[in-house]
Amino acid sequence: ASYSSVVKTTIMLADLQDFKKVNEIYAKYFPAPAPARSTYQVAALPLNARIEIECIAAL
Repeated sequence: ASYSSVVKTTIMLADLQDFKKVNEIYAKYFPAPAPARSTYQVAALPLNARIEIECIAAL
């Protein structure tokens, strides 16, 4: 699968202040029309990560 196969992403951020920067980077990997997306701020992520992205792809 490639990024063009992705139909939905879920982004979990440790800090919503990172949302703008994430959007800038996200657009490089998922140009328009971008897949459906949900973004949430979470209390904590494993290994003190600042971001986690889950992708669903159609194969």
